[in-house]
Amino acid sequence: MTIAVLGATGMVGSRVTAEAGARGHQVLALSRKPVSESARESAREQARGPARQSVNVTAIAVDASDAHAVREVLAGSSSKGAPDALVLAVRTDPVDQEFLVGTTRMALDIAAELGIRVLVVGGAGALRSPGDRELPVADNTAHVPAEFRAVAVAGIAQLRVCEAHDTGDWVYLSPPALLEPGERTGRYRRGIDTLLTGADGRSWISAEDLAVAVVDELETPGRERHITVGHHDALPSP
Repeated sequence: MTIAVLGATGMVGSRVTAEAGARGHQVLALSRKPVSESARESAREQARGPARQSVNVTAIAVDASDAHAVREVLAGSSSKGAPDALVLAVRTDPVDQEFLVGTTRMALDIAAELGIRVLVVGGAGALRSPGDRELPVADNTAHVPAEFRAVAVAGIAQLRVCEAHDTGDWVYLSPPALLEPGERTGRYRRGIDTLLTGADGRSWISAEDLAVAVVDELETPGRERHITVGHHDALPSP
């Protein structure tokens, strides 16, 4: 496939770029600053097997807030036309809900026009709490401390934008409560709309294994619009 990654230099976007490139996909790494050589090198390191696959990562400088520029890049990304899929992995620090919502709406609009599938890497706040499906994770202080609630609420707003875009081909992937750089095991658990936790109550995954889940979902799409993942050793909460 040809996969465009918007936010390709971030923690998630850089790992999705490397994972997709290592699997032999054509990758368009879109960011305000071109993707670094380290991402290409990471993709080379992840390429496995006796005959290592060639990595094709094309870095393209584009501002995610510039709808015209994003559309131009996606519409004319290759001689074959638009890419097959777009991974939206944008984040701001501190959180900017207006930017996140606007960028998501823009990406969905352009993708629907061009016939591109979209995978939005969202937030855990949009999930239901294990053991209490009526309690959003954004309001569950066991998983979202007060200082991170604004980020969790922004994730809910982002999901609502997706849900309002009922004609588009999209999936919203919520990570667990804790997402951080770590080991690529290639294994994870997949859920739908409820936070996945382990027997110890922890909810986490490495950014590397989240990237594996993202590319798996693009290669073999499920039927659900809202999905989540968790570390492979985690067990379901009672």
